[in-house]
Amino acid sequence: MKTLLKRSALLLALPISVLVNFSLPASADSTAGIILSTKCQGGNNINIWQNYNSGELLYRATNPNGNLSLGKGTKQATEGVQVYKFRNRNYEYWVWDGTLDSPQSGTLEVYKNNRILMRQTCRKN
Repeated sequence: MKTLLKRSALLLALPISVLVNFSLPASADSTAGIILSTKCQGGNNINIWQNYNSGELLYRATNPNGNLSLGKGTKQATEGVQVYKFRNRNYEYWVWDGTLDSPQSGTLEVYKNNRILMRQTCRKN
């Protein structure tokens, strides 16, 4: 009986997990396009998206401690490099799209009350 229940649960879970895996990226891609994807030290994976209709910049980060999703970002060119900035209360997240020395690398900086808390080097996907 236990074996039958385990097999039934597995047969039910497998299609659901496949369906969720393939349906989430499609729905996100239908409203916004990814403009930057990076992997950073410390396990941060950061994606910057731009909404097709409004042009709004969106920040999506995943790491071992959880996920963070922010909107209403800004973009500016600084010393020939794009920097994307997002705010969440007293915190600011800056994602540098490359460096002058290495266009395939970048940096994630986190500020709280205008003081830097963290800086991680990143690599574009």
